[in-house]
Amino acid sequence: MRNYINEIIKRKDLLIYLVKSGLKAEHRNSYLGYFWWLLDPLLNVAVYFFLVSIILGRSGENYLVYLAIGLISWRWISTTVNSSAKSITKYASIINQVYLPKTIFPFAFTISQLFNFAFGLVIIAIFLALNGIIPGWQVVYLPLIIAVQLIFLIAIGLMLAYFNVFIRDIDYVLTHVTRVLFYASPIIWMGDRLPDKYSWVVDINPVAILVNSYRDVLMYQAAPNLIGLAVIAFVSALVSVGMLYHYSRNEHKIIKAL
Repeated sequence: MRNYINEIIKRKDLLIYLVKSGLKAEHRNSYLGYFWWLLDPLLNVAVYFFLVSIILGRSGENYLVYLAIGLISWRWISTTVNSSAKSITKYASIINQVYLPKTIFPFAFTISQLFNFAFGLVIIAIFLALNGIIPGWQVVYLPLIIAVQLIFLIAIGLMLAYFNVFIRDIDYVLTHVTRVLFYASPIIWMGDRLPDKYSWVVDINPVAILVNSYRDVLMYQAAPNLIGLAVIAFVSALVSVGMLYHYSRNEHKIIKAL
């Protein structure tokens, strides 16, 4: 296990290269280039605001900011889940030619999406300013929430990347799973609109805890759900360590399966 982690550290240059190349490849052939990092989340917010607020008339106070925080934080989750699942199989040709710690690939995809999320925070800041909302001192919790979400996504990415090598159907199922998770979380709907008998879904949903924590510190000048964040961080850290150990003992199986 220790040798495996040391091997990952030795390959940090490759990790940095994969992150940079992944970011460059996203909008390589587009006219607007990196401007899409800002335009894409902005258009996403505009579409759902038009649908939910204008067409359905189901918005609430400061719903535009509420929606922006939900969609941008969800975007980091959904893109990381889908890209991490294919991270090892995507680089099968390289993996079969030279030895590399396979965990580098889901790590790279998760970190690259973190940079996209950082640009999404710019959009959130704009909406906060336009609505006259000034975060309180609780904004100091923001790096903590981001760190917890990063650990959470690393754990999920490590699991999906490994099992997708052996069960390729996971890639097809993920589309439906993420869709269910999207509507089961307060991304576009406000939490107080959920019937009381289903309120437990939000209480135990890690996505809901993360999204609501962002809203607490950015919109409501309130402390986040520290207990919920601590549970997510602890479980995710355990899963990550367990998966690192599993990779270190079973990477030869990945090469055979590829």
